[in-house]
Amino acid sequence: MEPWVVATSLIFIYLLVTIILGVIANKRMTVDMEDFLLYGRKAGFIVLYLTVVATFHSAFAFLGSGGFFYSHGIGFWAAGTWTLLVGAITYVLGPRIWALGKAYGYITPADMLADFYESEAVRIAVAIVSVVFTILYIQVQAQGLGYIINVASGDRITFEIGTLILLVVAAAYLMAGGLRAVYWTDVIQGIWMYVAVWVGAMYLAYDLFGGPMQLWAEVRAQRPDLLSLPGPQGFFTPGMWIGMTITLSFGIIFQPHMMMRYYTAVDAKTLKLLGATTPIYLMTLYVPAALVGLGGAVAMPGLEVPDRIFPELLFAHAPPILTGVILAGATAAAMSTLDSILHANMSVLTRDIYQRYLAPDRGQRHYLWVGRAIVVALLVVGYLLSVRTFDFLVVLVTLSGSGALQLMPAIVGVCFPMRRTLTRTGVLAGLLVGLAVLYVTLVVTPHPFGLHGGVWALLLNTAVAVVVSAVTEEPTEETLNRIHGELERQIYPEISR
Repeated sequence: MEPWVVATSLIFIYLLVTIILGVIANKRMTVDMEDFLLYGRKAGFIVLYLTVVATFHSAFAFLGSGGFFYSHGIGFWAAGTWTLLVGAITYVLGPRIWALGKAYGYITPADMLADFYESEAVRIAVAIVSVVFTILYIQVQAQGLGYIINVASGDRITFEIGTLILLVVAAAYLMAGGLRAVYWTDVIQGIWMYVAVWVGAMYLAYDLFGGPMQLWAEVRAQRPDLLSLPGPQGFFTPGMWIGMTITLSFGIIFQPHMMMRYYTAVDAKTLKLLGATTPIYLMTLYVPAALVGLGGAVAMPGLEVPDRIFPELLFAHAPPILTGVILAGATAAAMSTLDSILHANMSVLTRDIYQRYLAPDRGQRHYLWVGRAIVVALLVVGYLLSVRTFDFLVVLVTLSGSGALQLMPAIVGVCFPMRRTLTRTGVLAGLLVGLAVLYVTLVVTPHPFGLHGGVWALLLNTAVAVVVSAVTEEPTEETLNRIHGELERQIYPEISR
């Protein structure tokens, strides 16, 4: 049997497994929005851990990281910093968001922010930002899936057709089983992805160089520019490192598919344990990515699309069965994030826009079918973007995180009582300024003075929010006591007694 048939068949077997899980999840699901959108708020540590790490590490980690090491060198190991921050953010913010979600029935991030700031305008603004910037993340996963199936088939399945097939599969099990299907498939995908990337990287390191140490020696001898900062293309300046650290930690956490994970936990202790342990998985996945990217720069220089370095090396040097198993892991990496983003955007558009303003008095089953229709629409948009626009997967993820990062002042204002609370007018003004500055500092004049545009946008966003809030009306005393009082009861029970 030809190698491409073996590799492609294993990927399609994996896809069949995910569809079966979706069907089983559908049989277990009740016709209830909270079950469909939030797993009934019953996610324990193991399930929540694997879905969080699988969702965080996507085609961005499996393909994009190797591509960035390949092009820009060792500076991408700054990833260790933002993965540590993700754990710290989860440990501190996660229990607070969970407590409010459980007490007041929040489903989306906009539910929490609109309630605290007493503003439907805040709800709409947050919903729009959440959806617009995570569409870029859909594009990342779609492009990654297209690369995988195209390389595995030896160019016999085109990028466009491969992308379409895999997007349809992800939509199928999501539409069948909701978040329950996402979580069940993420458990498998999280394990498969981690094992696959390590096995693939170590196999290539030994096959091409004789081992990891010999790989490093060859990179040092042939491409020393990859082992120093700011890298061969001058990318990893201190300002860019700071910017990527902030946008790929806070920015990713504040995206709806990550924030909604906090609502689903069974209790606050689960989230604290999650925060303490997720950096182990997240950080260690970048070690094999470095081996693949740096080793690939020596073994296969001049690759036109650097993000394809991992599958290209596997197809050229690994046995077909191993290649298929590992590329199925790469497929898992992309699909575990894609399904979560689709689910979150479906939730936001169904809950925050359609149910709230267009059809508030329909039955649960009606909203479930509307959500499924929204998934189809999002897939069409993501597919068109993926086949018409190309960029480094890491660049697209950073842009997506930069947009979600602009929600940070509003979220911090809810979760932490301050002497002077931010107001709805301040939050909206800051968000508007932040988005405008983001456009200028990413598109018009990219990264002024070497500092990432997302950080410039956040700084001015925060400054405007604070200044405007100082002269505008705060949330009512009743709302402040209700929200912050609940946080005191849940987070600091000994103080609230």
